[in-house]
Order: sequence, then structure tokens, then C-alpha cells
Amino acid sequence: MSTYNDKENRSRAESSIAAFYAGRSVFVTGGTGFLGKVLVEKLLRSCPDVSEIFLLMRPKNGLSVDERLKETISLPLFDKLREERPSCFEKLIPVCGDASVEGLGLTTADRQMIADRVSVIFHVAANVRFGKNMKKDIVSNTCSTREVCILAGDTKNLVALLHVSSAFAQSDKPEVDEIVYPPITDWKSTVRMVENLDEQTLRAFTAKYLGPMPNTYTFSKRLAEQVIDDYSKDLPCVIFRPSIVISTVEDPVRGWLDNFNGPVGMMIGGGKGILRVVRLDPKVNGDFLPVDVAIKAMLTAAWKRGLVTLREDPEIHVYNCTSYKIVHLINRELVAMGLRANEKMPLDGIIWYPRTFLTPNRFLHYVLTLLVHLLPALLIDGILKLTGGRPMLVKIQRRIYSSVQQLSHFLHNEWIFRNSKMMDILTKAVPPAEQEIFGFDYRDFNVETYFDGCLLGAKRYLLHEDLSRSEAIKRHYERMRWVDRIFNVCMVSLLAWILWKTGTVSRLFGSFWPFADEALLGN
Repeated sequence: MSTYNDKENRSRAESSIAAFYAGRSVFVTGGTGFLGKVLVEKLLRSCPDVSEIFLLMRPKNGLSVDERLKETISLPLFDKLREERPSCFEKLIPVCGDASVEGLGLTTADRQMIADRVSVIFHVAANVRFGKNMKKDIVSNTCSTREVCILAGDTKNLVALLHVSSAFAQSDKPEVDEIVYPPITDWKSTVRMVENLDEQTLRAFTAKYLGPMPNTYTFSKRLAEQVIDDYSKDLPCVIFRPSIVISTVEDPVRGWLDNFNGPVGMMIGGGKGILRVVRLDPKVNGDFLPVDVAIKAMLTAAWKRGLVTLREDPEIHVYNCTSYKIVHLINRELVAMGLRANEKMPLDGIIWYPRTFLTPNRFLHYVLTLLVHLLPALLIDGILKLTGGRPMLVKIQRRIYSSVQQLSHFLHNEWIFRNSKMMDILTKAVPPAEQEIFGFDYRDFNVETYFDGCLLGAKRYLLHEDLSRSEAIKRHYERMRWVDRIFNVCMVSLLAWILWKTGTVSRLFGSFWPFADEALLGN
């Protein structure tokens, strides 16, 4: 009887992604991060019969793990779920721990509970800040992956371990395929090194040790892939490489986002009139993907890995979750699109008419930053101080400049991320009855409509604007357009007056006139 039931269950799981997760316990690291939150919401909503979801969490900012979970599920991202099935949140079980410490910081009882009940693991937790801290990144991204693999090895019923890497973990190559690449260095030796060397020695050693990798984040994620490769002999593993993950297309809501990273952050900075100049190559293609599309691919990838045993298929499944074959948009077009979206839906409280100048030149960017970012910020902050306000623009401009410097390598280089396997699982592998739930038809994807939704989502979820004030906001936008025009005319007039008064114009005409006469007379 049990053999018959096993065959029946396997048949149901093969024909339905939701059925595969039915009755299963899932363990998620990084469940309170951007990707993690969308993953948890999608699991609860589209796989309603999932048994339970264990979330590795740590107390933070004075909040316990239970309080943090309550705060997380109160976000607008979960509104649809809260309306349709409020009882499903009971399936979320916060487990106190920390991905960056040995043993994941789990108690013996919690570790045993996970080992006994979990069959699918999503390792999403990572330190994604480009702070060039070798020790922190190795501990957070590489060592945490080792600890998750050790836990997975103790898990009795494991069918899939999906590790979220990064497409830029292989950024030393112009083309990145969906394969496991040879080691760049021995990850175990690197872990021993960061454990034994002091911070000052590590900082001095880092630049040389990174080799062709642009920063410690991509280096640590590259090593984490090697950890997965080493443990994959005994574990059913998936390496999932997303590029820049940004706002949702529509699932569960349009334009949801919880951070200012990537192109949406640039749209906000430009739309507010704060970001006037950006150092990047206008002709380079950026790579980004909507977060809901990435989550659909993640759930489908884990399902496909879980359908076959390690004996039947011992290989690591690798997916580049990127926009290759979906969107080809150079930076110049992306910025122009953002400005058009801002004109249709202006942001509230803009300080200047939106206009963003792009340059790949380091010196020109530095000079323009001083002229159009720092000097106006100092002036406005000075006015705010005199009027009793809180100065903040200089601080914002410093943060913007620092972010641009850290992202410089990615803003001036372009990669081809081959993603045929990822496209297959989104279009061909998903069962026909579940295409609308887990599939994605990129042929219907309109990038301009999507970025309009990104800006709308930013206004609603990041800036918390009152959308009923749209007419007043548009009037202010038009006023700032005229202020900008008048200012530009005044500046040009002032420059012309200075040139005239200093005799520069007469000297220019004087040196040019003889040649003009000769040209006109045909001599």
C-alpha cells in the first residue's frame, strides 16, 4: 500500500509544483531580506498545502524573532495573503539563530527538529553590502553556506538544497554559462586565513588576494559556490545566480520593493532632482530582473531538483537568473525611460527639475559632482540650518557618491549571462495548468510599462506618498520645470556677460575674423 502511495505522490508532484510542496516542511535562511520575504509570501500563497516554513532569524534592533516576524508579515507585500488566507501565517515558525555563526546558532532541539522534518532548504541569507570587508563577507557568505550544507547533511528527508548565489560571482568572465566553474582558490584556506589574521593585515592583503574579482562580496559568493560543489556529492544541490533583482511585475502586487538599490534607486534620486550626474557608461547593458520572476524560477528550480534522487541525477543544477533574452536596455535608454516615467508620475517634494547627465569620465564626474551635487547641497543645508530645519542633503550626496564608487565596476562593464536553463524552467518545465502561477511569458513583457510600475511602487512602498495628491504634485513639477528654464537662461546670460566684459568675445572674434573674411572672399 505504501509503495502505491509513494508512486501516486511522486506522480502528483511531477505534474504540479504546488503538489510537490504539499505536506513538506521548508527551511529558509534570509527570510526577512528582500528575496526571502517574496519567497515566503509566494510559498504560502501559491503552495497553500505546504506544511510549515522554518525561518532562521536573529533578534535585531531590540526586537525578538517573534516580533520581527510579526513586523515582516504586516508589510503591504502580504496584504493579499492576509485578505485571502489569514490563518496561513501560522505555518511560519521563526527559529532563533544566525547564519554567520558556527552551527547557524541553533539550539540542539531546534537543529534536531529541522533535521527530522525539513525536506527543502532555501539558503538566501547573505551580506550584500559592497563594503570591502573580507572577514565579514567570507563569514556571512562563505562560512554560512558551509554551515547550511552541514545542516542539510543531517536532514533525513532532504530532496533539494537551493543556494542563492549571484550572477556576478563569475564576473571575471565576459560570458557566464550555467555550469559550475573551477575554483579560483581553496575556500577552506581562505576561511582559515580570515579566522587567523587581524583586520589590518586583512585589509592590506585583500586587493591582491581578490585577483580578478571586483570586490569581497563577489569573491565570497564565488567561494560559496565551491562550498556547494564540494558538498554536492552527498546533497541534491541547486546553484541559483540572480543578477540585480528589483521590483515585482505584478505578483502579488505591482511594483513592490523594500530598498533603494539598483535602477529604481537611481529613478528616485533623479526624480527628486538630487541625482544630477552619474558616472557610468551610457552604452553598457545593465542586467536586472523582477523579483517575482526570480522567485517563480527559484521555486520551480527546487521542484525540478526534488523530482529526482541524487542517485538518478548526481549533478548540481545551475541557473543564471538574468535578463539575457528578456531585456536589452543600455544605460542611456534606462535613464531616459526613468525620466519619462517621472514626467508621467512626478515624485512629491522634488527639489529641482529632474535631469541626469551620464559620463564614463572619472575627472568630469568629480568636477560635476562638486558643481551640481555638493555646492547646491551645501547651500540648501545652510538655508535649512538658518530656518531651523534639519540639514541632510550633504549627507545624502556623500552616500550617493560612495555608492557610485563602489558600483563603478558594474556600471562600466557588461556581461553575457547565458540563461537558457532558467528560461526553460519558466516556460517549458512549468506544468501547463500552473503557467499563470509559476511561469513567465517574456514575450508579453513591456519594459516601459514595467518601469512605470516600479516608480509607482516606489512612491507607494518606499516614499509612502499620498497618491491622492497627484494633481498638486504635477503642478509643483511644472513650477520646477519653469524655475529650471529661467535658471538656465540666467546662467547662460551671466556667462555671456562675463565673457563680454572680460573681452574674451572680442578676442575670439578678432582671431577668427581674418579667416572668416578669406573664406567668404574665396581666397
